[in-house]
Amino acid sequence: MFTTDAKSLARMAPTLKRVLIVDPNATAAKLLVESLKGLGVGVVVHRGEGRAALDVCREFEPTLIFTEYKGPNLDGEAFAKAVRRSNLVCRKVPIIMITAEATAASILGARDSGVHEFLRKPFTSGDLTKRVEVVSLKPRNWIEAVGYVGPDRRRFNSGEYSGPRKRKADAPKGAGAEAAAKDQAMRILASAHKQFDSDPMQALRAIREQASILKAIAMKASDTPLVIATSGLERALAASQPTRELLAEPVQAVVALAAPETRAELAA
Repeated sequence: MFTTDAKSLARMAPTLKRVLIVDPNATAAKLLVESLKGLGVGVVVHRGEGRAALDVCREFEPTLIFTEYKGPNLDGEAFAKAVRRSNLVCRKVPIIMITAEATAASILGARDSGVHEFLRKPFTSGDLTKRVEVVSLKPRNWIEAVGYVGPDRRRFNSGEYSGPRKRKADAPKGAGAEAAAKDQAMRILASAHKQFDSDPMQALRAIREQASILKAIAMKASDTPLVIATSGLERALAASQPTRELLAEPVQAVVALAAPETRAELAA
């Protein structure tokens, strides 16, 4: 039997405070609730359709969401994407997708929709606990881009994954970690500007996020040129209606400070 110590349960409690279950099958939802009781789940709300679930998100503000992959009036991938690209308070909360359709396509689709974990049916209480532990105790970096919004996909389904970069010890540290974060932010910034016209609202959100990340990195490293460039970008973003054209020069000023190899790739 899979057991979780009291300290871990206490740390998981905030994530389990308000749980939303999105599943057209009411019986399956009830079984999930019963399984969650052993973890000390708080308030649980169940909805069977994607649109109704989004309405609940606005008022209930769940701290954890479980969604079925497919069902009548439910597309789990579309629901997850809608949450991630919304202005909801809960847009970044952990989402665990559940399905019996454990195909390569469904797993990749779940990952790319922005969910944190994927749980195959039938599952044991231990399988469920592992997923909740991972989303509660092992937070992943948030990616705010145009093509993708959600947790870093490199550790997707880490409740089962045993390859590289699962443990903190495998990740870059110190200057290496800052360089990797800076490089990723530069790439997302340039990409978001290029894709601005396809989704202006998400592009602006992505550009703001990367400007904030890069400014924090610059200030920590006392990188004056990057502090100045990111401050200029933030001023442009403060305009009443920032456009792709308005942001072109300040974005380029920031990207010009990327590593030479990154600049070369972005210019190609």
